[in-house]
Amino acid sequence: MVRKKSSFILCGAFLFVAWNALLLLYLWGRPPIGRLGDGGGVEPGGKEEWGAGRGKMGQINLAEEMIRLAEEVEVHLDTQKKLLKQIEIHREVWARQKDLGKRETGSNIKEAGDQQQPQKTLRPLRNSVDAVDQTNTQRPVHEVAPSLPLEEPSEKIRNIKVTTPIPSPKFIIPILVIACDRVTVKRSLDRLISYRPSTELYPIIVSQDCGHADTARVIGSYGDQVTHIKQPDLADIKVRPEHRKFQGYYKIARHYRWALNQVFNTFSQSTVVIVEDDLEVAPDFFEYFQALYPILRSDPTLWCVSAWNDNGRDALVDPSKAELLYRTDFFPGLGWMLLKELWDELEPKWPSAFWDDWMRQPEQRKNRSCIRPEISRTITFGRKGVSLGQFFDQYLRYIRLNTEFVPFTKQDLSFLLKEKYDEIFVQEVYSATLVKIEDLQHGGNLKGPGPYRVQYSSRDSFKVFARNLGVMDDLKSGVPRTGYRGVVSFLHRGRRVFLAPPEGWTQYDVSWS
Repeated sequence: MVRKKSSFILCGAFLFVAWNALLLLYLWGRPPIGRLGDGGGVEPGGKEEWGAGRGKMGQINLAEEMIRLAEEVEVHLDTQKKLLKQIEIHREVWARQKDLGKRETGSNIKEAGDQQQPQKTLRPLRNSVDAVDQTNTQRPVHEVAPSLPLEEPSEKIRNIKVTTPIPSPKFIIPILVIACDRVTVKRSLDRLISYRPSTELYPIIVSQDCGHADTARVIGSYGDQVTHIKQPDLADIKVRPEHRKFQGYYKIARHYRWALNQVFNTFSQSTVVIVEDDLEVAPDFFEYFQALYPILRSDPTLWCVSAWNDNGRDALVDPSKAELLYRTDFFPGLGWMLLKELWDELEPKWPSAFWDDWMRQPEQRKNRSCIRPEISRTITFGRKGVSLGQFFDQYLRYIRLNTEFVPFTKQDLSFLLKEKYDEIFVQEVYSATLVKIEDLQHGGNLKGPGPYRVQYSSRDSFKVFARNLGVMDDLKSGVPRTGYRGVVSFLHRGRRVFLAPPEGWTQYDVSWS
């Protein structure tokens, strides 16, 4: 390689000398440069040809011609000097980098031999802010050619491909806090603000109903850290006499409708995460929704992302699998994300009360699913409420809140898309060992952590098995809590269990409600 470079330099110098010799001969023998109207014959339409001009010695000033030739030669020589100087600079650089190139080549060969891998792939990071409504469900990478050493690289070095990530866009996801008359909203807001990574990406909007002054003062104490809006209609709602005790549920539905209209129509947002004033969030709450927004946006068979696992009690979840995510046909609520397009669909027919059970009806769900975690990213601390604390004492107080930060935005979550998820899910469930409930309860003949499958065939058998295994046994429009394709996944005494209908399941039976 060095000999080739030396030969190249000598060849360049020779061409430089030869070029200047030819140039001098050419300039000496060329005609004088005329001007428009001169008789030199150089310009188109000149009156005299060059040969005729030479014949008229009186028309040629020899001194001027020599000066002109000297000036043109000087210009060309200056250009060639610059070229020669560049050649000299490159020669010095090549000489200076000769040893460095050899060292780099030897080092790269050693590294390639140690790694014995032809390609490196770096996980893409989500670290750029993009406009709302942009969707990027894939995480592509650019292949970047490594800097080549001066000498010919070895075959192993040529095969190494270094990849660098394209930052995935981040999206503005407002958090809507539904508040009323609980001053303990402070606990919820404190957690949200302490875990919020960006005020620009996650604006917090607190919508207050009830007109409770003490709660309003608590919310106002956060200043510009939150946006405080107040539901203006505080009047009682006329209901049937038998529903007077449900007045609170009617007001909640009215408040939700007003607040969501504010977010989507007044503030012109494209998505929102709804939490209530008695919810505490996990450290990776924002990370969770940021990562799942593109999945929700890209899959029309999804209609929400929830932070809640209805069967999220300590004994029913795997604490070592904080990253586990599922599809579910049951609408979970309790910290959930929806898109404006869904609100445009639901708002015209929004119910006057019991909005969450209304969401679980087939007419609204339309065979769409939500995403839920193995370990909840929210817990509720609000025993006080319209349910009078009964549901809280029985189930909600035992839900486990995730404490481990999972970097979801750095993971490939495309497995949650229906076409990928269903194939894997069905195969995993129905290849699991079929056992009787007694086998799980006693565990004498079972080996390993599972998974195991318990099969139900009717509404009654589901409820019996669910109660005995410790999972929630109620069904809404035939859908069990956390169920997907009729399957409820949970942990029982450290073993993964699928409570599942027979293979070949096709649809829910609404009469099971």
